[in-house]
Amino acid sequence: MLFQISLYLALAVCAGGLALKMANWFQYRLDFEQAHAPARRTTAFVKGCLATMFSKRLLTMVKVVVLDVLLQVRIYRISRVRWIMHLSVMYGFLALLLLHALEGYISDHLFADYYSTRGPFLLIRNLAFSMVMLGVSLAVFRRSVKSVPRLMTSRADQFMLITLAIVMLSGMLLEGSKILSFSSYQEMVADYAALDDPEDETALASYWAANFGIVHPDLKAPFDAAALTAGAELHDSYCAACHSRPQWAFASYGFSRLMKPIARILDQAAVPTILWHVHYLACFFGLAMLPFSKFLHIFSTPLSLMANAVMDDEISDRANIETRQIMEADACTHCGACTQHCAVGIIYEVTANASILPSEKIALTRLLTSGQHMNEAQIRALQSGLYLCTNCHRCTDVCPAGINLQQLWFKTREYIFRKGFPDTALLSPLSYYRGLMARHISKNAYERPLECVKKQIASTFAHSGQSHDPNPKQMDAGLRSALKSSARSANFSACFTCSTCTSVCPVVKSFADPQAALDLMPHQIMHAAAIGLRDMVFGSRMLWTCLDCYQCQEACPQGVHIADLFCELRVLARNFLNQPPMAA
Repeated sequence: MLFQISLYLALAVCAGGLALKMANWFQYRLDFEQAHAPARRTTAFVKGCLATMFSKRLLTMVKVVVLDVLLQVRIYRISRVRWIMHLSVMYGFLALLLLHALEGYISDHLFADYYSTRGPFLLIRNLAFSMVMLGVSLAVFRRSVKSVPRLMTSRADQFMLITLAIVMLSGMLLEGSKILSFSSYQEMVADYAALDDPEDETALASYWAANFGIVHPDLKAPFDAAALTAGAELHDSYCAACHSRPQWAFASYGFSRLMKPIARILDQAAVPTILWHVHYLACFFGLAMLPFSKFLHIFSTPLSLMANAVMDDEISDRANIETRQIMEADACTHCGACTQHCAVGIIYEVTANASILPSEKIALTRLLTSGQHMNEAQIRALQSGLYLCTNCHRCTDVCPAGINLQQLWFKTREYIFRKGFPDTALLSPLSYYRGLMARHISKNAYERPLECVKKQIASTFAHSGQSHDPNPKQMDAGLRSALKSSARSANFSACFTCSTCTSVCPVVKSFADPQAALDLMPHQIMHAAAIGLRDMVFGSRMLWTCLDCYQCQEACPQGVHIADLFCELRVLARNFLNQPPMAA
């Protein structure tokens, strides 16, 4: 009764969690500009599914299911070892689930003479166990022993691996201890054999001790030959139909050989019963936690692969795209493929900001869209990682879950802007991709963070502009010291303001009155930085309009790293601003 209650409770929690997760896919959002109500998104999802089922796209979906879900071709292209790891866990666990955990519903109906203790089924169960443990071992080796660049192991990864290991090992130890257990043997005899004669009981027990590995408290080898012969006849009459030799269960039999020296102690302590409870409770716990752990990708990853295969961002319903983006955050398996191929991943080793890595941005993105509290430090870390992204599309190309990561990063950046966290990088060439994507953003949403940053710079550095006459109070020795100590701008003092940089600057040439439009010319910024006019430099529109084309640096007769200096100045200004969030 307790077993049934625990099972139904675990199933109820699992079903409720899955329903909640799916509801969140239709409720959470990353798109403020074209946000759709949950009811509208649910309707669009149903219509999209029906339209796909009655179109040629159904064949595409079937192809994805076969190649990417069942055969894991995407993972095979990335790593043969990871492919073996994934297939071992997936098919090993699936075999155990269908043929063992659900044996009353599947195996009993598929096989006319099914008994879990018969040879072929013992072998299948142990092969499946070995497959899962091979996959888990490869995962542990990859994450703990092998030096995979920038691969991180989260608590979700640890939980999944530990849960799988407990389920598998407790099951094999349970089977191994039952092979040895004289108590389990007695229960079997009481249930299935009508033995009233003590000599028959001794004969059968001798045969099982000699051939099936049970540890009898009184009988020891060598056994009486006559008793073994009689025991063999009794075994053929009562046990042979449903019990094969335990050597079929090569893994659990191996465990039993290891435990044999302490078999009597284990039996007296009711260890088989304890292991039974541990095994089933671990299974039920894993089942109940499925929607709230990394196990969710069992469902969400195939859905992501199928959705991305049949959807076209140019013509698909925007409501379905919005739903897919939320679902994709749950489809991430945290495998680290995106991080290993990230063009800017190496920067993590300098800044130690994990949000630079694509695989680590997903968790914060999921947290952001769920509406849970995130402190400013978390948002700034995520924002920094998002803006360092070069939009090279590598992460999207290699993602085995088929997630459109490039689009996810773009939507998350815009979401953070809308929440009141603009970034000075908006005023630099790093915002080039945003300019290309401007047609996907309303004019107001596109301009608002730009204006906010400009106003913040103007208000923070109040003494900006050429019209302000410098005086000693404005001079900042810290700025000069920072520039002199920086490797990128160490030779800035060699500048003698010849104005060559200004003459070749394409930004200056694009304005009829550049002095009025830009506040300071490039050579004036160099001079102002040299004497420490921090506010004048940081508040200059020229500093933030610079294209980083390096023409000034290439033309400088003194070899001053002007473009690098401008980049350093923007970094210093950004650190000084430490932008507080604005009202939404």
